[in-house]
Order: sequence, then structure tokens, then C-alpha cells
Amino acid sequence: MGSWARPFTVAVPDADIELLRKKLELATFPDELQGAGWDYGAPLADIKRLTTYWKDSFDWRKSEKAINELPQFTTDIEVDGFGSLNIHFVHQKSKVENAIPLLFVHGWPGHFLEVRKLLPILTSESPDHPSFHVVAPSLPGFGFSEAPNKPGFGGFQYAEVVNKLMLSLGYDEYVYQGGDLGHVVGVYATNAYGNKHIKAWHTNMPFYRAPTLFSNPLLFLEMLTTPFNTRMQEQFAAAKRFRTKGMGYFVLQATKPQTLGYSLADSPVGLLAWIYEKLHKAVDKYPWTENEVLEWISVYWFSRAGPAAPQHMYYGLTHGNEHDLFEGTRWTSTPLGVGFFPGEPVRLPKSWVHMIGKVLFESEHDAGGHFAAFEQPARLAGDLQKMFGKGGPVYGIVPGKDGYV
Repeated sequence: MGSWARPFTVAVPDADIELLRKKLELATFPDELQGAGWDYGAPLADIKRLTTYWKDSFDWRKSEKAINELPQFTTDIEVDGFGSLNIHFVHQKSKVENAIPLLFVHGWPGHFLEVRKLLPILTSESPDHPSFHVVAPSLPGFGFSEAPNKPGFGGFQYAEVVNKLMLSLGYDEYVYQGGDLGHVVGVYATNAYGNKHIKAWHTNMPFYRAPTLFSNPLLFLEMLTTPFNTRMQEQFAAAKRFRTKGMGYFVLQATKPQTLGYSLADSPVGLLAWIYEKLHKAVDKYPWTENEVLEWISVYWFSRAGPAAPQHMYYGLTHGNEHDLFEGTRWTSTPLGVGFFPGEPVRLPKSWVHMIGKVLFESEHDAGGHFAAFEQPARLAGDLQKMFGKGGPVYGIVPGKDGYV
């Protein structure tokens, strides 16, 4: 570890914890329609129960102590046109000297703790699978990273941050894993740094823009067969359900994040409801405990830039929803692996993944959802071990670092 990286310890002031408790005590709850269930959003009974637990039973100091067992650091990253940003990251090194450098990038409404369950699996040493040096940053505005302070911070800027972080650690060549916004950043990063620095990557949320007659005529023609293709009908039905029932957050965060931000920054109950609805809906029957939910939400509440900052990422990626998430990107030859998890709500025809990159590895899982690293860490880690291990399609892709003892 270079001298530029400073060890980091989470240490929330007592006054901030007390202020949170007072806000929870003063919470005012809305009415709820009879029998509404989850149709209108997070149920009142669930939010009241979690609010009470957060106020009376949840022990942030216990969570903080556990978080601080992770090897955390901060460093300054210079971003072209935006100055320097202080970036927080976890850097868990394997004892295997030639372990594969892996950049893990979280999404929303996640954060750096998504990587926690993966760390002991990926850094373990064995003659049967490769080992990894794992770097998991908090994206700008998330967790304990500084947020950009002017408009225009988009996909290529997020990619610049994470790539410069890896280079500064001495990892000139590395591999990448991400889902949700981590996937989106991965698309930009491989467009900018693929093959040269990012030797291969894996996504557990493989989506991209729809094919057109000119961009991908074969996939476009396949789309026209939907009325006669049961499989395509099922895949489009799933996509339609998410577009019509699950995209409200996206439109609001991509167009008016500042307006939304007043509620999230001032009301811990508002923040809880906004994120908890996604934690519940996007998993594959994962049995969240109260402590898991509230630790997750508390990282947002106590974050460096505040709980409103992460929502700005959607505006920056889409320029206020004027274009899709992938503006300025195209197919790349960087080797790509994809993992399909049944509970992932963002589901498009599987053939479309070939528009993202050079697909060399695919896996179909029978359990797991949007937060695959948290819900099914062994399955996601298994994908990486198979993809980069002996006999895998990209074994030895990082020169001199195959991950074996």
C-alpha cells in the first residue's frame, strides 16, 4: 500500500447518533389505504416496526465496530474537469502473491458493504480455485467518499475514478465485477479502459439498450418474432412489469434529485422507506433481519456527503433523463462474463447481452436477486472462480497473476 493511501475508520460523532434518535422520536407517519399491501409502496406497519427498532434497539456502535474490521482507506483522485475527490475504499489483499486484482463496484441502493460477504471467499487460497486481491470503492457521493460539487459528472467520470484508483494501487491490469450501477460504470469503464487496463469483467445485471435495425440487425429481427416466440414473450413481459411498476424511483432521481433530496436529507423515516422498498422488492426471498436493513440504511444516513447525494448519479448518467444510461458507449471486445439470477427485476432477453461485449462466460443460477453479492455470495464468487480459474475461458488473462499458490 502506497503512502498516498490513508487508513480509514468509521467514527460517527455521538451528536449525530443522538440527532438521528430525536428525529425518529418525532417522526410523523402517513395514512395507509386498507389492504394496500406493497402495491402503493412500503407498508406502514413495516416502516413503523423498523423505525421503532432503529430508535430503541439498533446498535450503530456495534455495526460500526464490525465495519471497521474491514481494511478501509481513503485517497485523493484527480478527475478531469472536476478537481480532486477524496475516495473511500476497501482493499482486502489475498495471501496469494500472484492473486488476481479485482475491482468490485456497488450499485444503488447499495454501497461498499455489498462486498463484505464476498471477501473471505474471493481472497481464500486453494489449489482448486484462484484467489483475488479485492478493491471495493464507495462511488463518489456514496458511503464515505466525497461527492462531486458541480453538474456534468457522468459515466466516464465514474469510470475514470475507479480506474485511477486501481492504477494508484499498482494494479495496471485487473478484472472487474459489478451489478446495477456497478454494471453501468463497468460498461463505461470497459469502453474507456478495456483490454489495456480492464482485462475482463463480470456482471450480474446484464442489460443494455434495445437493438435497432442498424445497430444489431439480427437481434432486431429476433425481436420481431416475439408474437411467435414464447421465450421472448416471457422476457418482454418481465421487462414491461419492471418498466411500468418499478421505474418510478429512476425517473424521479434522474430528473429532480434535488427535490427528492430535501426529504431524504431531513427525514430518516423517509430515507428508510425509499430504500427499504427496493431492498424488499429486488431480492429473491432473502430474509432481511432488522439489523441488516438498518445497518444498510444507516450507512446512507451517516454518509460523508449525506443521504441525498447518491441520487444525483442518475441525473449525471442520463443528463436529466434526456438519454439512456449508456450514452456514448458501444460494444467492446473486452471479455465478458454474465450471471443470471432469477430474482433480478431488471430482465431483458438474454441474447441482448452480446451487444455489451465479447461474452465468454454465462451462468444460470436458481437462487438470488438484485443484490447477488449479499444474497448469494458463494454463487457470485463461484462465477468469478470458474471464469478466471484453470479451465475457464479467461484463465491467465492478467499476465503473471493467475491467482494460484
